[in-house]
Amino acid sequence: QVQLVESGGGLVQPGGSLRVSCAASGSLFRINTMGWYRQAPGNERELVATITNSDSTNYKDSVKGRFSISRDSAKNTVYLQMNSLKPEDTAVYYCNVRAVHLVTYRNLEVWGQGTLVTVSS
Repeated sequence: QVQLVESGGGLVQPGGSLRVSCAASGSLFRINTMGWYRQAPGNERELVATITNSDSTNYKDSVKGRFSISRDSAKNTVYLQMNSLKPEDTAVYYCNVRAVHLVTYRNLEVWGQGTLVTVSS
């Protein structure tokens, strides 16, 4: 079993900052990619940012220059630092991990439970 524990969501004013974290634990042989997706009401889930085990990053165009993804490989934790937040960033943010299972060596994909980020005055 692999578990993801997210934290750090909340209410922030436009222009403010927030950091969300996601810690992975369990039967992990190797984490390949960690990332964040988001889903606003009435919209489909969309990619926000990802980071690979070689620290290659990818961002949604609308968050480039405002959001920064990073990871602590020793803690199997991924962070998303969100600056200059806008009301349109309001969504449930989901952590995503793609890894190799410790016992079966199969590829697996795990989602977090989601953390709500609300940008409003």
